[in-house]
Amino acid sequence: MYHTWMRFFTPGPAHHKLGLVCLGVGLQYGALPTVGPRTLDHHVAVVVSTGRGWFRTADGRRTAVTAPALLWLTPGVPHHYGPDPETGWDEAFVDFTGTTTDTYTELGYIEPGRPVVPLSDAGPARATVARIVRAARRDNPLLEVETSAAVHELLVTLRRARADTTPDGHQVLQALARDACKALSVADHAARHGMTPAELRTAVRRGAGCSPKDYLLGIRLGHAKELLAATDLPVAAVARRVGYDDPAYFSRLFTRRVGMAPVRFREQQGRTVPGGWSNQIPDPDDPPRIERVPAT
Repeated sequence: MYHTWMRFFTPGPAHHKLGLVCLGVGLQYGALPTVGPRTLDHHVAVVVSTGRGWFRTADGRRTAVTAPALLWLTPGVPHHYGPDPETGWDEAFVDFTGTTTDTYTELGYIEPGRPVVPLSDAGPARATVARIVRAARRDNPLLEVETSAAVHELLVTLRRARADTTPDGHQVLQALARDACKALSVADHAARHGMTPAELRTAVRRGAGCSPKDYLLGIRLGHAKELLAATDLPVAAVARRVGYDDPAYFSRLFTRRVGMAPVRFREQQGRTVPGGWSNQIPDPDDPPRIERVPAT
């Protein structure tokens, strides 16, 4: 005996312009039937919360699946899988497609080369799927956009839940973020962690989906934007604060990456207010209270 619930959607041409659309969602548990062999023309993320089973790739290799786990079904790639008939499993699946899937693959959020990915915890992903399920009612006028947004969130959630994103990997990224504005080369950063530059590149690519250089640059430019928007520091001082001794080089780099010069960014985004700028991330759910001054 098995139990299944599923909904499928047909987004229109305008919704496909969003770059990522949800084509379907389903929840299944128990002694489910075997899926495939088959080949799809779109992506599917299958989140296995409990139970165990198997997955067979196009070359005939059979891989054991033990929950919590993620199965990637990618377009044009044959697949064949199923739960252990004695234990069954609990799964949630989301079908999706769109032009941005190529970018998510390039960044490492979708992994065609790893159809079976161990997860540290399936709970957050199941919670995101639950939002898609709640949005899937047929009378929901926002269905296509709401489910599309949730697929973006699901890809991020699954990326964070990968069991191979080790604490050591997080520590390297945290250290890079902490020291990003210091005048250190990628080789210097690698040496500080007892790694070769190649090992650092692999760790950062796996953890952040980009090279160490781009990871550090993103943090530097983000901090530079904050200083430009929230302080009156000269551009040269901002450059030094984020690790560039040459203000002209900083300005050229900022302009090339941001699309406008630092002074222009400040003109558009300047928000200097009394009380100064805080670098502490606030709690949006607990804003400070502003005392109202009684009218006289």
